[in-house]
Amino acid sequence: MKYFGFLSFGHYSNGGRHGITAAQSLHQAIDLSVAADELGVNGAFFRVHHFAAQAAAPMPLLSAIASRAKAIEVGTGVIDMR
Repeated sequence: MKYFGFLSFGHYSNGGRHGITAAQSLHQAIDLSVAADELGVNGAFFRVHHFAAQAAAPMPLLSAIASRAKAIEVGTGVIDMR
């Protein structure tokens, strides 16, 4: 395999009424990244978007992933095209 990764937008629902909560979103991101690492995926990147119901502070999330994964590269994918 060459290089293969994914970009997550980190969406969640305020209050969790119509979707997952912010905490569930973070736990899912960690689980997804660890599973991707076990499959041999090379990269896990998370979009940073402030002032919206999306992940806004990625460093704690990236640290949690890096502490549980073995070889996957983690980073931010900053996309804000206003």
